[in-house]
Amino acid sequence: MNMRFDLVVVGGGHAGIEASVAANKMGIKTALITMDENAIGRMSCNPAIGGLAKGHLVREIDALGGIMGSFADLSGIQFKMLNRSKGKAVWSPRAQIDKKVYEKNISAYVRSQKNIQIIESEAKKILIKNNSVSGLMLNNNKRINCSSVIITCGTFLNGLIHIGERQIKAGRMGEESSDGLTESLIELGFVSGRLKTGTPPRLIKSTIDWSKLIEFYGDKKPRPFSFGAKRFNPLNIPCHFASTNAKTKQIINLNLKRSPMFSGQIKGVGPRYCPSIEDKIFKFSEKESHLLFLEPEWVGSDQIYTNGFSTSLPEDIQIKALRSVKGLENVEFFRPGYAIEYDFFLPSQLKSSLETKKVRGLFLAGQINGTSGYEEAAAQGLIAGINATQFIKNGKPLVLSRNESYVGVLIDDLVTKDTFEPYRMFTSRAEYRLLIRHTNADVRLSKYGFQLGLINKKRYDSVLTKKAFFDSFTEKKSKENLSREKSNALLKTLGESALKQKSSLQNILKRPAVSLISLIEKKLFNIDLSSFSNNERQDVLDECETLIKYKGYIERQNKLIERLKNNENFKIPPAFHFGECKSLSLEAREKLSFVKPETLGQASRISGVSPSDIAVLSVLISAK
Repeated sequence: MNMRFDLVVVGGGHAGIEASVAANKMGIKTALITMDENAIGRMSCNPAIGGLAKGHLVREIDALGGIMGSFADLSGIQFKMLNRSKGKAVWSPRAQIDKKVYEKNISAYVRSQKNIQIIESEAKKILIKNNSVSGLMLNNNKRINCSSVIITCGTFLNGLIHIGERQIKAGRMGEESSDGLTESLIELGFVSGRLKTGTPPRLIKSTIDWSKLIEFYGDKKPRPFSFGAKRFNPLNIPCHFASTNAKTKQIINLNLKRSPMFSGQIKGVGPRYCPSIEDKIFKFSEKESHLLFLEPEWVGSDQIYTNGFSTSLPEDIQIKALRSVKGLENVEFFRPGYAIEYDFFLPSQLKSSLETKKVRGLFLAGQINGTSGYEEAAAQGLIAGINATQFIKNGKPLVLSRNESYVGVLIDDLVTKDTFEPYRMFTSRAEYRLLIRHTNADVRLSKYGFQLGLINKKRYDSVLTKKAFFDSFTEKKSKENLSREKSNALLKTLGESALKQKSSLQNILKRPAVSLISLIEKKLFNIDLSSFSNNERQDVLDECETLIKYKGYIERQNKLIERLKNNENFKIPPAFHFGECKSLSLEAREKLSFVKPETLGQASRISGVSPSDIAVLSVLISAK
């Protein structure tokens, strides 16, 4: 049985969905291969979307025309802006999500798309002709002919679950792992590795003594992820804090040898930034207590997610340790926590478009590239979907730079840096984070979404209106003088020194304690926001304030970008032989030969390649 599609997407998770939907919007006939049609869009781990830097990714996905943000808005049950103690450039939106509503809505949307055909099957082998993708072999020897394939398999490639000494071959609990694709890719010359991630126990709600826990809610004035959100009035359902204690620590310490992470049973490397509870106890031995966050998995859920207690300890030790926590003395499990090992492929084998360097038309996205998290996967899926479509249409790939997006930082880090552990996005990874704020993602990126046909003209026109508003504010409105008397009255309450003469809005706003909201509330300044929806207005005010308050820093970063632009635009010939360049250090030759950077800028970010190596490389390439 042979079938024909333009594009085949393997995997129905967050990466696969964004890839399929992007291709559909761009008019490409797409097959979405999934081992379980009912699992499309499943949130297999935490019931949340967004977070530090991850919220930036979700807003960028939305600005480009992706769908994660809008479906998170429809299913959110608590919204909160994180990092408020820092500058507004690194504030990040996060939402608790009703997992059932999210999965139901987003899977229904995928099924409704005319150019997407869902095929419930298992991909076994990539078919190649003349070093290009020609098709995909499914189980039962079914073949699909196609021009391009995107692989987004999550943790399913040879997935192995660990609960103490017990091992279960699975992609996630209750779902079979996928075999065959790893071997197919290795046969084609790709280098693979093993990584590990984990998930905490799910608790039975009725067995928790909620009166002993600390309740917390989301923001009173929540903000949506999507720039196009309408009628946004979400629920605000509480979550709860709990804390481990000395007894918890003792129980886990006495049983560390029974954890497969400590016994040597697990070979894959886990994430440092999201350690298991046994890792926390071992590595931070001076701490007597660790916070746990108890989060409902959906509205009315009798199943509670124990954020902060990821573990692979035996089930009896997990429950014994949790019962030592105040409020959890009689707790029972729906499901124990577990660790899962899975195959991934070194992302340095990819171009910046997420197309593989070895095989034309083959793209990889999501955890197969060594990342973790729904948001990182969705961002890669969107870019892979766009670029696979551009490949099919013989168009130019979309490659986002580090100075214009977190998506660009994510992909550039993947293709140039060593992957020793699952990669997670942080604001600290973005050297231009002052420029790539969550509040200006639409202004930065919507032009690409519009050019590619992913967002419509009405929405893009609204972005242009917003950009014109910001330009007018910074060039004209911010230069208006404010009343000295009223300004001094406000400054006194904020502990700021008084003005000796009239001063402009921008000069007053540059003072650390002064905010645009405080000036408006004290009627020192008025700003007309009538052209923006209620959902947009707080973002607009934050963006206006940031543009003024950090003007000098923003200008400095823009000048730095201009100075470095030559390296970013300096193309390295695909057939360049780094190994023959004896004037490069041995380490540089080895790293450059493996990664095969596309530009001098990429080469400069590869670990082990020094500035002097880059200078030599520039001369050698120019000489050719």
